Amino acid sequence: QNATGYNIPIFISETGCNKPMPRSFDDQASIFGSDMANTWSGAIVYEWIEEANNYGLISYGPKVAASDTAAVGGYPRSGTPSPVSPDYTNLQNHWSTLTPTGVKLSAYTASTGKLSPPACPTSTASGWLVNGNAKLPSLGQTLAPAATASSKGSSTATASASASATGGGTVTGGKEVAGMGLGLIGVMLGFIVWL
Repeated sequence: QNATGYNIPIFISETGCNKPMPRSFDDQASIFGSDMANTWSGAIVYEWIEEANNYGLISYGPKVAASDTAAVGGYPRSGTPSPVSPDYTNLQNHWSTLTPTGVKLSAYTASTGKLSPPACPTSTASGWLVNGNAKLPSLGQTLAPAATASSKGSSTATASASASATGGGTVTGGKEVAGMGLGLIGVMLGFIVWL
């Protein structure tokens, strides 16, 4: 309801709660049905590969030693994937009953040249801790340690300041960005197979 009339396509990220287990995916009928389809553009199910957090839809086998080079954090990333049961089947069964229609771009009241998102809220110490004006990472950036503060509380130059000064920039959380990219690719491949 709060997003009614929003002038850009929006989606729900990381749907598919795993408490209680097994994952039922009962929210999919609402997300892709008449409850939400007129406002929301869909959802991304979290997450494709099974890891320690138990959100995966597929697995490349049981956990292995963390030193195994074919694994990330002890979870294999090669071979033939197997569905995580019954979670994968639960999602598949819900999606097989849905017929989302989508919204054509021409149905939006503004032209594509006039679509613009609302401004990000400003960062506050007691709530919203995200800098909405920070540059997004780009391909090829590498993880760099964040600037440290001295014991007196003064700080050195920040990574964002050095990024804007050099034009190249660095990104903290590179492993997370790479993991999210792999997860998104997996979800997209799963969606294509589902179609």
